[in-house]
Amino acid sequence: MRDNVTEVTAAGIARLAGVGRAAVSNWRRRHPDFPRPVGGTETSPSFALTEIEKWLRAQGKLGEVPLRERVWQHLAGHPAGPVTALLHAGCALLLVRDRPSEWTKASAEPDERMAELLVKALESAVAPRFGGPVPPVPDAVQLLPSVPLLRGVAELASEAGARQAYEFLIGRHIDANPRQYTLTPAEPADLMAALAGPATTVLDPACGTGALLRAVEPGPGQFLHGQDSAPELAALTALRLALHSDARVRTAAADTLRADAFAGTRADAVLCHPPFNERNWGHDELAYDPRWEYGFPARTESELAWVQHALARLKDDGTAVLLMPPAAASRRSGRRVRADLLRRGALRAVIALPAGAAPPYNIPLHVWVLKRPAPGVQAPSGLLLVETAGLAAVDGRDRRTWQPVRDAVLDVWRRFDRHGTVDEQPGLARCVPVLELLDDEVDLAPARRLPPPAAGGGAEELAAVRARLGDAVRRTADLMPPPVKAADAISGPLTTVGELARAGALLLHTGTGAGGAAPGVTRVLTEHDVLAGTEPSGSVGPPVDQVGDPVVTRPGDVVVPVSGGTTVARVIDATTAGAALGRGLTLLRPDPAALDPWFLAGFLRGTANNRRASSYASTAARLDVRRLQLPRLPLEGQRGYGERFRSLAAFEDTLRLTAVLGEQLVRGLHDGLTDGTLPPK
Repeated sequence: MRDNVTEVTAAGIARLAGVGRAAVSNWRRRHPDFPRPVGGTETSPSFALTEIEKWLRAQGKLGEVPLRERVWQHLAGHPAGPVTALLHAGCALLLVRDRPSEWTKASAEPDERMAELLVKALESAVAPRFGGPVPPVPDAVQLLPSVPLLRGVAELASEAGARQAYEFLIGRHIDANPRQYTLTPAEPADLMAALAGPATTVLDPACGTGALLRAVEPGPGQFLHGQDSAPELAALTALRLALHSDARVRTAAADTLRADAFAGTRADAVLCHPPFNERNWGHDELAYDPRWEYGFPARTESELAWVQHALARLKDDGTAVLLMPPAAASRRSGRRVRADLLRRGALRAVIALPAGAAPPYNIPLHVWVLKRPAPGVQAPSGLLLVETAGLAAVDGRDRRTWQPVRDAVLDVWRRFDRHGTVDEQPGLARCVPVLELLDDEVDLAPARRLPPPAAGGGAEELAAVRARLGDAVRRTADLMPPPVKAADAISGPLTTVGELARAGALLLHTGTGAGGAAPGVTRVLTEHDVLAGTEPSGSVGPPVDQVGDPVVTRPGDVVVPVSGGTTVARVIDATTAGAALGRGLTLLRPDPAALDPWFLAGFLRGTANNRRASSYASTAARLDVRRLQLPRLPLEGQRGYGERFRSLAAFEDTLRLTAVLGEQLVRGLHDGLTDGTLPPK
């Protein structure tokens, strides 16, 4: 393997050239001048990226590749690894933004000289923002392999801005390595920051990739502090925050509970998504730590150690907001600490989020809101409990339902924070007297303390659901396909999606999600939406989340998920048009003079067709859309199939609606009968 060479795999070459991996294999066989492997294995070789780019450019295959894809390949194949590449890129982007003349001077030189000039320039740009050694500035030897990446990153920043360029790169890296990071989605992070309120000094003692600190509302003279046990995360967070706001940033790399880097800090707010269910958090060596004001946490209660650490770093009357597992509200081993938090007025609210709001997605996480009691101030007499499951869809990852959750939680919390109590709202919120909670269990789970809402919204709502279900059942019967008859198999030539794309009969686009770059785009069509047949549920993020305009759906487009081995293809109609195309989706835009979209979608859904075009890893399947086949038929011949496929889609939609309404009616009747709000007759 060559040293200091950015490498790219066959899959990366395919993305650069906008082709399938089979095409790359063909090029290697057919073109004797194709670059030789420099690393990898015999079955999965890697190639020098500079040589690949030179060859693709000579073949005329590189010109239309988006700049961000070329930059990403430089980062993903960096010889020192993608994290090092991200650190170098972040430092360079700070220089590009804050000292553009120094960047221009250095970038005009050859690579080796540029690396030498950048060392001092980066030091001058980085040091004033952090006041410490994190992130470290590389030397010239370390920088040299990164020079092609840095040139590309600067070009990307000239198109979209330094902040947006870095968010694209770090977001793409996190998406490519989801199991390496504990993620806090933007919506819960925004809610937690809003619960904490405006703050000048904010601390996240388990900062990870910086999602919570990014969500803090900017203010004058602001200080953002973060600590993480992983040095690379502490450095990435520092750069991310420095590019995101004008706040003074300081991060530290150490185990927070064992080696607190901010022991002398008193923050206005602490935001934290701590690691869950840790046994090795320091129970034995920290037995006499002064932070345990509310009781020494049991070995199995690491989350209560983080709660007390957060309180210890607050100013008097400062606010801490932590994302917690639901078990922390009710485990017997933590009842003494919970009781003391209540007696002394430190714990103010426990808010149950809908399942799917944040990982792990299968459980409804809680948000704890705490305040450090000020001397001489009487402790509140009640604890606010909020249950939001009834405000969200079955799957909390459906972002269409997040805004009602956020609005309801903030409305209840602000009234409680202002008046010390709120009126009871069945199924949503209640101010529970502390004395009622101080029993043998000290169980703080909101669902166990709130009165249930009226069954299914009440008898009138259930009657309306029943009427809608009746209409859906009748429509399903009307749309049921006629009896099937045997027919001869389709004969004649077949073509593939790849061949149709090369002939200009359709265009192919890959979904990347969306930031705020496309005017008028407010929704994102997600993979879940396509599989479930629902309207676009994703929300367009801030401009920092996207580089370049997203692909926007139009009526007549066909959208196909590329992972999971599913056989789904959805034709875009008026309800799904105008949305940005989400990750994990491929969009086919047929030429209406050559292809009927329903004919195209129907044949793409064939199970055998899907199986032929899928490749399988050890735990997942991936669809190569270009290999999907369909018959060569004139447009008139396609329309007969298209109408039949359209009617099948309508039948499928009514079946899906019938199932949802039926489940809603049954659940509402069960709840009403069991809680006494509906009579048995």
